[in-house]
Amino acid sequence: MSTSKREVVKAQRQRRKRQQRMKTFVIIGVIGLILIALFISPYIVNALRPVGAVTTITKIERPLVDGRTMGDPNAPVVVEVFEDFQCPRCKDYSDTVEKSLIESDYITSGQVYYMFRHYPFIDQNSAGQESHQAANASMCAAEQGAFWDYHDMLFVNWNGENQGAFIDKRLIAFAESLALNLEQFNTCFKDNKYESEINSDYDLGQRYGVNGTPAVFVNETALTPGLVPGYDQLKQAIDAALAGGG
Repeated sequence: MSTSKREVVKAQRQRRKRQQRMKTFVIIGVIGLILIALFISPYIVNALRPVGAVTTITKIERPLVDGRTMGDPNAPVVVEVFEDFQCPRCKDYSDTVEKSLIESDYITSGQVYYMFRHYPFIDQNSAGQESHQAANASMCAAEQGAFWDYHDMLFVNWNGENQGAFIDKRLIAFAESLALNLEQFNTCFKDNKYESEINSDYDLGQRYGVNGTPAVFVNETALTPGLVPGYDQLKQAIDAALAGGG
């Protein structure tokens, strides 16, 4: 083969290599753009969504409230409830079992210390972060002494898992509806100020073996694992713990 022909073949091979590299770069670029779009599109959609109607609440008087707890920290019986604000069964529990406990004298008499614990797991496999952001917002409300009111606002305005009920705009609107200091709330919310506390609750739930919500524990013993307990079941567990000396 003459020198000129070898140079032509070499040039053709180099051109094909450049074209192949270019195709590879284009494919990688397209895949990257698709992944970016998949990641940010839910946030764009949520940013463009209107706040929508916000249902207000009638505030409920709760006994011996301190942040997200009720009762005497030195009570012989500690009831811990792990919840995700997107969980429909948690709303049912709050409306029935929790309400009945509040209406009893267990908390006011110093027998029961009741604690809400965060277990935001529903959005783990979702691009949205509504469970985590709802928990974040509730703690910012707690900072202003309004955890339980905000808790009620979340449940009364829930309309499905990862359906936009708890996008940031709405969470801020809930705070406004409760007449919270919005500047303080927004700073707390934006900074995700209580992330470590929420994560600590979640880690504790993992150690307890929580695999769904609501998960109720009486002195660290699970009550009807995997099921929403009735008030009678909770009462029996409390009475048994009291009879056993706590």
